[in-house]
Amino acid sequence: QVQLVESGGGLVQAGDSLRLSCAASGRTFSSYTMGWFRQAPGKEREFVGAISWRRGSTYYADSVKGRFTISRDNAKNTVYLQMNSLKPEDTAVYYCAADRALIPPRMAFEYDYWGQGTQVIVSS
Repeated sequence: QVQLVESGGGLVQAGDSLRLSCAASGRTFSSYTMGWFRQAPGKEREFVGAISWRRGSTYYADSVKGRFTISRDNAKNTVYLQMNSLKPEDTAVYYCAADRALIPPRMAFEYDYWGQGTQVIVSS
């Protein structure tokens, strides 16, 4: 069982940066692939990016590539989502998720554990 708690969301202006954190419980955090998803009002939950547990390889959606960076600190059981050059279309509730897959999945249904989400609002 893994429990995830996101933090760091807020209201920012276009062009600003935010760093989201996702703290995980459990002693096996280092063996979980961690993903970030987001869901805007009226839209489906979409893949933002993920980081593998084995080599720390990262994967990103095209919409955030070059602007967002995922990292993890296994000693702190925490994964981060650094978001730069934010745009109004990045406004959403951001969720972190955990899965034991070796290669990070891009589909939400493939993840076993989810946090409660943190709201990000980017004003124009």
